[in-house]
Amino acid sequence: MKKIVLLNLLFSICFIQGNEVYKFNSLEEEKRFYDLIHEIRCPKCTSGSIASSNAPVSEDLKNKIAELINEGYSDQEIKEYAKDRFGNEVLYNPEVNSSTYLLWYGPFIFLFMILTGFFFRRKSQ
Repeated sequence: MKKIVLLNLLFSICFIQGNEVYKFNSLEEEKRFYDLIHEIRCPKCTSGSIASSNAPVSEDLKNKIAELINEGYSDQEIKEYAKDRFGNEVLYNPEVNSSTYLLWYGPFIFLFMILTGFFFRRKSQ
């Protein structure tokens, strides 16, 4: 009987997944952490946030974000850290600058071109 209990215990240990526990000083810091990991893209994954990724680089970034929050960094400073380390693509809402003009204004330009073409085509008929 003891052997069966011991075997069940060993097998159950194999299936337990250890979830990372992040320690914060307040609930506000914990909320900031979870908001940030949903706003930052996984550098390795194609489009998922680091909250939904188990890639080693995402786990490292989550640990670093928790560390930076505990050290008193602001959300903007943490996003700057991620952007400096992994590039503009790591943020879901990158800032407007010369390298992201097409990203921000391209859809409006495309829509204007479509509407202009539609207007001139209807006018010529």
